[in-house]
Amino acid sequence: MYLALWGVGFGAAPAVAQPHPEPAQRLRIVGGLSGLNVFVNHEEPFWTRELARLSGGRHGADIVPFDRAGIRSQEVMTLLRLGVLPFATVQASSAGIKDAEILALDLAGLNPDMKTLRRTVAAFRPYLETMLRARHGIEALALYVYPAQVVFCKQPWNGLDGLKGRRVRTSGPTQADWIEALGGRPVTTSFIDILPNLRGGNIDCAITGTMSGNTIGLHELTTHIHPMAITWGLSIFAANSAAWAALPPDLQVLLRRELPRLEQAVWDEAERETDDGLACNVGAASCRKGRRGQMTALAITAADEVRRRAIFSTTVLPRWVQRCGEGCAAVWNRSIGSVAGVEARAH
Repeated sequence: MYLALWGVGFGAAPAVAQPHPEPAQRLRIVGGLSGLNVFVNHEEPFWTRELARLSGGRHGADIVPFDRAGIRSQEVMTLLRLGVLPFATVQASSAGIKDAEILALDLAGLNPDMKTLRRTVAAFRPYLETMLRARHGIEALALYVYPAQVVFCKQPWNGLDGLKGRRVRTSGPTQADWIEALGGRPVTTSFIDILPNLRGGNIDCAITGTMSGNTIGLHELTTHIHPMAITWGLSIFAANSAAWAALPPDLQVLLRRELPRLEQAVWDEAERETDDGLACNVGAASCRKGRRGQMTALAITAADEVRRRAIFSTTVLPRWVQRCGEGCAAVWNRSIGSVAGVEARAH
């Protein structure tokens, strides 16, 4: 049982008398995927070191990535809502399986570049925060992003339509819609199952982050990469509302001030790593943080861009509205739709 990993239940534990002063609050945090730079370079240092520094030693935290805590990504949202996890990073693609509105931020084909993604998030964020608080008793405190999610394949192909008939790893329903529209066969698996499925011949291609894929060695198992951003891989750092309300006022103020700065650092790195991941996978001299591969990068053609827009408007968006339910088209049209220039129709 994952609660036993730390030998105590999750929660904000009050200080007790010790020979050496302890923080007034010791938070228990469940973070994002282990091994990736969002966790290693940002989440873990913030909670284990920066929080104590910023609070003058008054507050501290322990953090464990969800995939090392015995928790499936699909469970994090439910455990957060129930208060079993007071603070956690929720993968939007996993949470959106049960709550499709969350997927609106990062529908496949919606955000071809970081500038568009930032505009999309700004348009939808007020609704997202209100919805999570009212419906689930969850306080959204930060939104993190991974590098662009692109297609890695074991064999060459020509343009997006070349994915027809291929088995492609997807992380959620909108990526699956995207692959189906291209005539491919989506295989939805977790991130940690990408390599076993490639080695076992269960998939021919995988959609994942440019640098994330490099980190796990996809440049050694695949040969070709298409740089078009299908999605970006958003996650939400959130608190159970009761756990948040129980925090000391000074800690609430500190987190409200510092978490947006952490978020900005994550986004800036994701943008850099999108380009660096591509450079490393193909073995370019500009590769800085990854391992150099020998992959071939396909060009994004004008035909690919036309297909992206068409698939989004005729397949991805309508299927999202259908899954999301009554009222979602109206939510879309008054938020993201108004900046994306794509209208959703209610079913």
